[in-house]
Amino acid sequence: MSAKKFFSEDQKQAIQQAIANAELNTSGEIRVHIDDKCKKDVLDQAANLFHQLKMDATELRNGVLFYLAVDDHKFAILGDKGINEKVPADFWNTIKEEMLVHFKQQQFTEGLCKGIEMAGQKLKAHFPLQSDDTNELSNDVSFGN
Repeated sequence: MSAKKFFSEDQKQAIQQAIANAELNTSGEIRVHIDDKCKKDVLDQAANLFHQLKMDATELRNGVLFYLAVDDHKFAILGDKGINEKVPADFWNTIKEEMLVHFKQQQFTEGLCKGIEMAGQKLKAHFPLQSDDTNELSNDVSFGN
């Protein structure tokens, strides 16, 4: 199944809503990108996409990318420098473990939304919404190969 068809339209809407909700109280930015396959190390691929999606260009360097390669059953979460300087070293692994509980039960939308919510809570704590904040990056789910 192709990445674009992995989630139904309703599920894509739920993911976009989770992003919007997570970003309500923070200046942080969250993106979700889904590929069919990941031919290299999943963190390397996520890092390449992070740059391609201009997530490293946010003012406070507080972007978070959720990357999934559906055919290869790989996923990664990547935070930018600003957020990584503030969260514990195992923070992203904690989110991944929570998501994996859902993924093992074929609850991909729920797992992704839970991970987005957890990232949003941490972003809110370290990067509260500013009065002049703008949504720097799209909340749309993006797709690759």
